[in-house]
Amino acid sequence: MAHENPVELFDMHIAHVGINANTPEESVRVADLFCSLLGIERGEEPFPVSAFAGTVVEVMNNGGRGTKGHIGLHVSDIDKAVAWYGARGIEFDEGSRTLCPDGSGRTYLIYFKEEIAGFAIHLTIAD
Repeated sequence: MAHENPVELFDMHIAHVGINANTPEESVRVADLFCSLLGIERGEEPFPVSAFAGTVVEVMNNGGRGTKGHIGLHVSDIDKAVAWYGARGIEFDEGSRTLCPDGSGRTYLIYFKEEIAGFAIHLTIAD
């Protein structure tokens, strides 16, 4: 049996690194520092809980998930990726499942149940 690789199966790549901040003001300050450091513009904030430095860094303004922050992973088909991991005994935090705002019922984002080295890990659909 060939070794299956979820990076190849689902065109998985890093979406962003998440940093935990405690207030909206702190998240904007940290995002702006990363923008200056990386020479990028502020990204769109699709949710009111974070500020983005481009698409590279998401700074959560509510303490965020994960002891040390989070890592977002883009996948081409999130529902198939969730099923693939589930078939291998890897669990997700179903309470974190967020549906696409287009009303399709498709999953937009979901966190794995376990942290890795203090980082929460989530899957999200690639744009």
